Parts: sequence; C-alpha cells; structure tokens
Amino acid sequence: MATLLVTVMISLPAAADTARADELLSQLATASAEESDGLVREIRLEWSKSGSAAMDLLLRRGRDALEVGNPELAIDHLTALTDHAPDFAEGWSNLALAYYQQELFGPCVYALEQTLALNPRHFGAIKGLGAVLEQLGEPAKALAAYRKVLDIYPHDPEVLEAIGRLELQVTGQRI
Repeated sequence: MATLLVTVMISLPAAADTARADELLSQLATASAEESDGLVREIRLEWSKSGSAAMDLLLRRGRDALEVGNPELAIDHLTALTDHAPDFAEGWSNLALAYYQQELFGPCVYALEQTLALNPRHFGAIKGLGAVLEQLGEPAKALAAYRKVLDIYPHDPEVLEAIGRLELQVTGQRI
C-alpha cells in the first residue's frame, strides 16, 4: 500500500488549492530558513479553512483532542469531519495523525492517500508518509518521501534531520 502511495504521490496532478495557499507555497520553495516558519504557519492556516463553520469546529475539536493526548476522541471528531467533508484535505491529514498516534498504520496510510489526492503539495502528509515508512522498516522509501518534502519545504528541520539519519542508514553516507 505504501509503495502505491509513493507512486500516486509523485504522479498526481496539482489539486485545486486556494490561490493564497498556492502563492505561499511558491514563496516557501525559495524562502530562507528564517522566512519559512511564518510561511508554514500561513499555509497551514489557509489549509485549515473548510468553508464551513461546523467543519472548522470538528477540525478544531480533533486537533484539541490530539493536543491533550486523546487520539481516540480525535479519531471520532475527524472521522465525522471526513464523512461530512470528504473533499477537505486537512481533515484527512489530521485523521492520519490521529491514526499514526494509535499506531494504526493501515488507516493512517489511507488517510494520507486521501490528503495527497486532494492536495499533492501537502508537505505534512508527505512527511507523515515518510514517518510511516520508517516505522514499517522501509528506510529507502522513507528517504524518498522526505526528499519530496524538500521540493516544497526546503528548510523543514525535522525532514532535514530524518534525511541525514536515513542517508547514513541507506547509503552509508550523510548528504
């Protein structure tokens, strides 16, 4: 399943992002490390807008549950969100995180697939795929996913650290 997701992730056409998110993503690709943090915050804010106050509330409740360490409750809220707003990528992305925290990697990968089908430049979902692949003992595939993140968000410190670690593991050399 993860191999399919890597293939799909790389070959998907660009999904319909908001114009503002597209603009911010373009800026992020060339931003300095110092500028990246603010751009990432703005991008995540744009991605969090479902267009529905009720769906935004479900997203907020799911995120709040994750923040306090209650992924079961988060799954309840985020499943309701994805049931009612299946075209809202951020709902799927947060559901994937809740599944990951429960070590439910099959459902996590499915939620990541949904996220990336709706928003192929969702760097958080691609990073999540890398994390799942690492957990599943697929370091070369995880490394490929993390490298894809750098095409979008070149200064992600967690991804840069993961690439350094995996480069050493996969090839015996640091980048």
